[in-house]
Amino acid sequence: MKHISSLAGGVALGSAGVIMMSVLSGCEAPQEQMKNRYLVIEQQTNGKYVVVEEMPTEGPNRAIIREKDENGNIVERFMNETEMKALAEQEYQKVQDGTSETVQSGDSSTGMGLGGTILAVAAGSLMGNMIGNALMNNKNFANRSTSVNKSAYSRSAAGKAERSRTSSKKSFFGSKSGSSSYGSRRFGG
Repeated sequence: MKHISSLAGGVALGSAGVIMMSVLSGCEAPQEQMKNRYLVIEQQTNGKYVVVEEMPTEGPNRAIIREKDENGNIVERFMNETEMKALAEQEYQKVQDGTSETVQSGDSSTGMGLGGTILAVAAGSLMGNMIGNALMNNKNFANRSTSVNKSAYSRSAAGKAERSRTSSKKSFFGSKSGSSSYGSRRFGG
């Protein structure tokens, strides 16, 4: 009987471990949200902003902002992580109030304000993954965040995610699942 009770304790402990691991792994954010970013953000003719370059970085988040001055000349300025975080927090407050353009429906292909653009692209790395995940669960925010990011890195990451979702599985015999060359035949009657 002693053996059975120790076995039951081991099963309970093992089950608790499995449950804890599934809870912890379920709370992890996608790797793309956790990475710090180096961004190049460009002002459009309508005054809105889009991300034209994006690269993951080991260092802090940072950005180069390209804008036109009063003479129409392109001017670049550097924005450090502290400034980016301050703008993202201001925009997140607008999200909470329902006034942010990041959660409004409508055409986002023309860009957004600077704070909205930064929040849309780097919410997870600037404000934490829980906020980033909560924002991405908002359909309007998710649509706007993908449309404001025109960088090749973003398109590449989206393409990889799409390919991994649509990759077809092969059966034991090497054909794609669901594509039988025999069709549906009945044997024996």
